Amino acid sequence: MLRRLAPVVLSLLVMVLGVTALAARPQRSAPPHTADFVVVAGVAGLRWEDVDPRTTPTLWRMAERGSIGSLSVRSAHRPTCPVDGWLTLGAGSFAAWNGNRPAGGCPQQAVTVERPDGTGAKLPDQESVVHYNQEQLPWGAVPGSLAESVRCSVAVGPGAAVAAARPFGRVDRYAPALPEDPTQLLGSCVLSIVDLGTVAGTTRAQREAAARTADAQLARVLAARPPHSLVLVAGISDTDRSARLHVAVADGPGWERGWLTSPTTGRDGYLQLVDLAPTALAALGRPMPERLFVGRPAVAVDGRPDLADAIAKPLDAEREAANQRAVAGWFYTLLAAVLMLLAVAVLPLLRRARRHAGPHGPEPVPRRVVAVVELLLIAAALAVPAALLADAVPWWRAERPGLTFAGVTALLVAAGTAAVRFAPGYGSTLGPLGAVAALTALVVGADVVTGARLQLNGVVGYSAQAGGRYAGLGTVGLGVFLAAALLSAGWLAQQVRKGWRPAVMVAVTGLAVVIVGSPYLGADPIGAIALTAGLSVAAVISAGGWLTVSRLAWAVMAALGVTIGLAVLDLRRPVGERGSLGRFLAAFGDGTGGLTLHRFSTSNFDTLVSSPLTVLALAGALLVWFALLQPWGGLMRLFGIYPAMRAAMAGTAVAAVIGGVLGGVALDVAGAAAALVVPMAALAALRVLDHSTDRTVPTSGRPRGVGSGVAGEDGSGSDGGGTGGVGPLGDGGPGGAGGATGGRDAGRVQPGTATSDGPVG
Repeated sequence: MLRRLAPVVLSLLVMVLGVTALAARPQRSAPPHTADFVVVAGVAGLRWEDVDPRTTPTLWRMAERGSIGSLSVRSAHRPTCPVDGWLTLGAGSFAAWNGNRPAGGCPQQAVTVERPDGTGAKLPDQESVVHYNQEQLPWGAVPGSLAESVRCSVAVGPGAAVAAARPFGRVDRYAPALPEDPTQLLGSCVLSIVDLGTVAGTTRAQREAAARTADAQLARVLAARPPHSLVLVAGISDTDRSARLHVAVADGPGWERGWLTSPTTGRDGYLQLVDLAPTALAALGRPMPERLFVGRPAVAVDGRPDLADAIAKPLDAEREAANQRAVAGWFYTLLAAVLMLLAVAVLPLLRRARRHAGPHGPEPVPRRVVAVVELLLIAAALAVPAALLADAVPWWRAERPGLTFAGVTALLVAAGTAAVRFAPGYGSTLGPLGAVAALTALVVGADVVTGARLQLNGVVGYSAQAGGRYAGLGTVGLGVFLAAALLSAGWLAQQVRKGWRPAVMVAVTGLAVVIVGSPYLGADPIGAIALTAGLSVAAVISAGGWLTVSRLAWAVMAALGVTIGLAVLDLRRPVGERGSLGRFLAAFGDGTGGLTLHRFSTSNFDTLVSSPLTVLALAGALLVWFALLQPWGGLMRLFGIYPAMRAAMAGTAVAAVIGGVLGGVALDVAGAAAALVVPMAALAALRVLDHSTDRTVPTSGRPRGVGSGVAGEDGSGSDGGGTGGVGPLGDGGPGGAGGATGGRDAGRVQPGTATSDGPVG
């Protein structure tokens, strides 16, 4: 009884600890009421490369004493044109101006500002813009939400009028330009929004001239700022088709010499445009409008060095992100092409891998050819973790960054392949698979545990310029990590007794669930739910047998238990502290679930038709279905002899599909997982077919048809004689390979030699 209960108790303990770890969130104090007035000064197109002591002395001094960050200006349109940026600032959510625009461009868009009374202003187009964002865009933003949250606001310039206009178009106080002495104007309302112009141009001289003009305007604002005020300077938008990171500076009491960050990014030194409206209200001590803001108040964290060194960090990140976009395109294309070529090369090897016992049959493929193909499969499986590790080398600073990245990645792939080749147990059937999975899990897991520095702006990570993710585990990282974790767990489970296999699967993969879902680490609760679902399926079939209705019910109950536990704990937190899962469920409770589903479906479709990882996922599925799972493919035989590996691969498929669909990235997670799983499945299938006609020396006294006790392709004896093994197709038929097929260490006799077990498949 104790032996039976121990695996169950261990599994439950891991689940409880996992939910506890996922529920814990980093403790960040709420932004305090720090100002009586807030002035938001926006400069469209202002980037950190435009800031220096000579060109922008006022902004430089302000940044020296204040807090700084890199601002993602994502809006409902891409790229974010100036009018979209101003509108997003006023909405506190991803918004966009209606009207036609050239694909990928930012036209000069005139905003009509009427002044009926000489004090305020009116935007006649505002109501149609609100309708456009509410009815036709997936975010349901309400332009003017920031102005509606304060009693009075001031706008200076047409861009500021767009941000300060209330939903019906009224601007409380308006000036088309800064007056000679703006002191009285800026002190007339608690919130002022100032348009300092645009920094744009194709030459360095043009950008410097525009930045110098904006800096002179900023000097007048700072000279006239109200007492006890917070001044926010933001590069409010892009000015061309390229998405870039922009300037963000906060200067005021409590914002001295720090890094700006917000809960929406989770990484020090980064914040989003949608965070500026909540930051202004939090500094004023005003409540947030319910369900309207998607941003969160920014805070200042310590640890910023001198300004020159501090600016070098976002500049370097900007350069890496700019090169990442170009390099990632050809990397995924090349990876998909290599995997497809390897699939074509593996097909004839699978056809001829099974050795015939009779005198006639096709000549076997030379051992050297098989050995080379195996090494190529290992190298292909290690391509993604090698590309992740390559970001530890600053390849983007080289004169030819693409070639430098390719060279570093190739060296790391070669080193990883050599490590797997000379690792103990390489000659066994599952040896290479276990080594590759463990190495991949170690690389990705170590990066996430140490802050996911290689994920940010990495070729196989995520770009802060894209504005989708800034910290934790990215889409590609999630795919390879969940596959590596489940395969590693399956390999380890195969080494123990059947009764302990579910516990091993839960223990190993449960740790991966915590790494993925913890807000301190992977910060991906959707990925944690997907991995929990895959783990549940893998655990119930890891000891052998099929996924019966009762087993599926237990798996669903376990996955729902973890998910519901995490969701309940997340929903009990204050609104501003909830994770993405809590916000997702809260949206259905407050009637905005339709918009959430619309965003997910739109994102899934766009990703499905445009991502190169879709090709990887589909190509891997075709290879598995039409080759590896065929009678001559070897994968069914592998599953019959090694049920824990069947469980791991089934769990990977479930987790990858769920993670991609719920995460809004379609088949991207499955494509990343396929880059690891499919080459390793092909290699293991080749090896299990190579030993399909092996014979073992029978044990005297055994009845005919009973296994000899030396079972498993690697001689582990874990699923051997006495179980009936598998038939020629690995289907669990009598007289199959479970007892009659020996491992590499079991010894081989000549084909056709009579044994007490009779002929094998």
